[in-house]
Amino acid sequence: MNSTKKISLRKKINATKRRFREAKMIARGLKSKNHPILVHLVPIRRCNLSCTYCNEFDDFSKPVPKEELLQRIDLLSDLGAENIHISGGEPLLHPDAEELIEYISSKGILSGLLTNGYLLTIERIKKLNKAGLSYLQISVDNVLPNDVSKKSLKVLDQKLQWLAEHAEFDVSINSVLGTEVSGEDAILVSERVAQLGLKSTVGIIHDSSGHVKPFDEKQRSIYAQLRTMAEKSFLNVAYYQQFQENLIQGQPNQWHCGAGTRYLYVCEDGLVHYCSQQRGYPAIPLQEYTKRHMELEYSKAKPCAPFCTISCVHRVAMIDHLREKPMEALQRFFPPKPGMDERSGMPVPVRFLTWLFLPGNQTSSGKRILRRAAEKLFGVQQHN
Repeated sequence: MNSTKKISLRKKINATKRRFREAKMIARGLKSKNHPILVHLVPIRRCNLSCTYCNEFDDFSKPVPKEELLQRIDLLSDLGAENIHISGGEPLLHPDAEELIEYISSKGILSGLLTNGYLLTIERIKKLNKAGLSYLQISVDNVLPNDVSKKSLKVLDQKLQWLAEHAEFDVSINSVLGTEVSGEDAILVSERVAQLGLKSTVGIIHDSSGHVKPFDEKQRSIYAQLRTMAEKSFLNVAYYQQFQENLIQGQPNQWHCGAGTRYLYVCEDGLVHYCSQQRGYPAIPLQEYTKRHMELEYSKAKPCAPFCTISCVHRVAMIDHLREKPMEALQRFFPPKPGMDERSGMPVPVRFLTWLFLPGNQTSSGKRILRRAAEKLFGVQQHN
């Protein structure tokens, strides 16, 4: 078997394992609200770029010592974290980035990397494969570099080709809209991503408070086109339906933000914050952060929530909405088709799971057997 076929086979095997672990993550999230589903851990604040819309970097900070970061990963594991993604700044500037990812993966936790892509090489991609990386995300802001952002397709195209050829982890390229970023550029980026066989998502650039200005008609048209090209996973489809559609029209979202419990942002100083745009709240040292803190933060209303654009927090919140009000959530995520029943807008796998787990008029013996098998597979017991 040649090397290309071996890489393709490993990609498929790893993708299957990832989907299963994601399903377990969702199942555990539906069972309990008292553990983090996603954590962003900052190993270094410094970045090799200086995009004008970004407020998450500096040009001088030193890397956090590896030993401190390993201790933070242990603490997050003790809190029950399902995903730990390292971000920054530029996390690949940290000399031990691959070792951190390997340590996260060794804990049975899904690992992620948010990078600008500049420091990727074929050799480094292979090291990330070996470390057990689950996800990598790059935002490509334009076709040609400009004063707003150097994260351009021209600069990064070779890196994307290397990822398409060698990465055995999930690669997502985010096309962005908002501020001075051209919508036409976002379409060209998404088209190139599709050519390479990588996944694409659509993001909207927020201001320093995490909010966004309403889109004009042209931007809405471009956004609609980008949505058709984006990854069609459950969380992405639901995210676009519930959150982005309202935000681009300048409408608030009615939702409960679980930041401080379901999502944690741990800065380079080891403090727990709601998110990258709400640093300073609650700003409690991770080593002092307990289940009691998470219980308090889960129930706390966040005044920034209605116009928040922080997509990772939105996606995490969907799991809690689904747990608390399942049919309401599913109909909100997947509106029924006109004149058809309430499940008509749902993808087939979602429809099957709702039939299997949500209350219905009849429960056949075959359905009970399937349900028990699924509960055992995911390690979740249903409570009547």
